[in-house]
Amino acid sequence: MARILENYGLDILKAEGILVVEFSVATSPEEAGAFAEKIGRPVVVKALVPIGKRGKAGAVKFADNSQEATEAARSLLGTEVKGYPVKKVLVAEKVQATNELYFSISINPSSAQIAVVVSLSGGVDIEEVAANSPEKIVTYFSNPLEEFASHHSLEIMSKVGLEGRNLVKVAGLLRKFYQIFNKYDATLLEINPLFITSEGNVIVPACMLSVDDGALFRQKELANVAHEGSERSWKPLTEIERRVQEVHDKDPYRGTARYTELDGGDIGFMCGGGGGSLLSFDEILAAGGKPTNYTEFGGNPPEDKVYGLAKCILSKSSVNGLFVAHNITNNTQVDVEARGIVRAIKEMGIDPATFPIVTRMPGVNEAEGFRILKEAGIECYGEELTMATAAKRMVEKMKQLL
Repeated sequence: MARILENYGLDILKAEGILVVEFSVATSPEEAGAFAEKIGRPVVVKALVPIGKRGKAGAVKFADNSQEATEAARSLLGTEVKGYPVKKVLVAEKVQATNELYFSISINPSSAQIAVVVSLSGGVDIEEVAANSPEKIVTYFSNPLEEFASHHSLEIMSKVGLEGRNLVKVAGLLRKFYQIFNKYDATLLEINPLFITSEGNVIVPACMLSVDDGALFRQKELANVAHEGSERSWKPLTEIERRVQEVHDKDPYRGTARYTELDGGDIGFMCGGGGGSLLSFDEILAAGGKPTNYTEFGGNPPEDKVYGLAKCILSKSSVNGLFVAHNITNNTQVDVEARGIVRAIKEMGIDPATFPIVTRMPGVNEAEGFRILKEAGIECYGEELTMATAAKRMVEKMKQLL
């Protein structure tokens, strides 16, 4: 999943013919104040970071004039919001609304359908509305292989409670949102809130857009502005996580390389994907060790990918040892894997005589792989040693350092 900063999301909506607020991006307090002065109306100043719930995080400020906008931007720039440094702010006109609606379109993984969620109770407390007044929220599941027609959006907005001209206007807008969701390979399009003004205008003041990172090759205009993160627990990528992603992306069609950085720990963890890596991780913990990362690899990666992955793992300052393990079913050429690992430790000036390294790597060409590892002074095993015993051996070698 890759998230798009709000200004780019608003640009997309505007380009698709949807009315959005007047806005600008500022990198300094003075720029924020100048834009507020230019439009001559109250503004909203937001930290421009790719996360939601910025209002509850104190990252949204309101200003009635240019001086207040300047001070609001000054209070946000240089701070950090949920791990993201605030280098820019979004300054947008503040719109007075008679109605605030909530829209979200996302992929429901359990049903493999597109979930359209709408409520007349938009705003920062939409979670509380969902928890305490679920009847105020309408959810519609759409088959992605079938058309989302006008009568579908009209039905949804009618169930929400809109009537007359507002019903027709907002239903048409919902259909446009759905089309944009599909056009840009989105995984989430959230509009919170959508404003209906006293003049009857329907305007978008804010949006959140996430796209499928696997589709960025065809969304070239978004590829350079997308912020990639984890689908399960989305967070900013660390520097090492970003470097591992670059290693993988250089040759994405042969082998996988996934790296999750952990707090603390001193064992670099590099294990074959699937249940084998989970077992090895648990066995390291059970033996009293603490990995500093969780890494899976597989699919017979080439030497350069193994080398790049190993080098990234070893670059973390707290790493004092390296554990490499996988089952024979990992389908990895052991000699290729060994060359990549040895190349990384030699380039980094690591001496296996003083830096604990344990490998348990049965598989194709293991005899040649073990020869390469042994010549480099690396302790290596095949199927004669269980993964649990190999993990215990790693922790034993780490304790010898103390």
